[in-house]
Amino acid sequence: MEAPQAQAKPEPLLELRAINKTFGSVAALSGLQASVAPGEFVTVVGPSGCGKSTLFNIVAGLEEPDAGGILRFEGKSCHAADLLGRISFMPQRDLLFPWRNVVDNAILALEVEGMPRDQARAKALKMLPEFGLAGFEKQYPNQLSGGMRQRVALMRTFLFERDLMLLDEPFGALDALTRAMMQRWLLDVWQKYRRTILFITHDVDEAIFLGDRVLVMTARPGSVKLEQVVDLPRPRRPEVVTSPEFVRLKRTLLDAIEEESIKSFQSSIAQEKPQ
Repeated sequence: MEAPQAQAKPEPLLELRAINKTFGSVAALSGLQASVAPGEFVTVVGPSGCGKSTLFNIVAGLEEPDAGGILRFEGKSCHAADLLGRISFMPQRDLLFPWRNVVDNAILALEVEGMPRDQARAKALKMLPEFGLAGFEKQYPNQLSGGMRQRVALMRTFLFERDLMLLDEPFGALDALTRAMMQRWLLDVWQKYRRTILFITHDVDEAIFLGDRVLVMTARPGSVKLEQVVDLPRPRRPEVVTSPEFVRLKRTLLDAIEEESIKSFQSSIAQEKPQ
């Protein structure tokens, strides 16, 4: 009788190897290596100025890395520019158009792709209840709370149906209670659609609560210092944040981030000293 074969690890949806990025004399990224598997929720944390936004812009197709690195998407080598339009992304601000109502803001990407407006609206209307926006389809951004505006922006990102979603601190501007509610809601939506998500945050609790893995970046020039698997069961309950396992993970991540934050602070002080 043959021994059962181990299940093959899925090929990464996104893979970055030896990625460097410089802006003039400033090195933003150096030797960065990371991968994201299909359906995985990966969170990224690190000290301020470590290159998280540069990483976001490269994966979004908005910025090319320096020559020499390897960028692969869906198993094929590519340039960052090739990813533009193949990945859905949401920046820190919701960027809703004030003259468009909820539905018409949500369908913007579909319209740009050429979908007829009536068809796009019908698709969005079906999705409104899942995003907690039923009954608000005709409201305008100035009539919505911060949390509701973020849900509209996330719905717009989900409607732009791409396998990989980039979310850059989408809950950073919300109060603590609204942010916690939005985190739980996002996990519910992710569990249903199982889109692959790369999520950038400054909040360690958020990174652990949401992620399958947490990537901790070094001080600038940024690279991945620590790749921490989050071995907490799903679905994640709110009370998990006080469990011993959660606290242990948080301590490990905070130690890594603090070490890099000190390096970043010392570097900035050294640069400010008169020559």
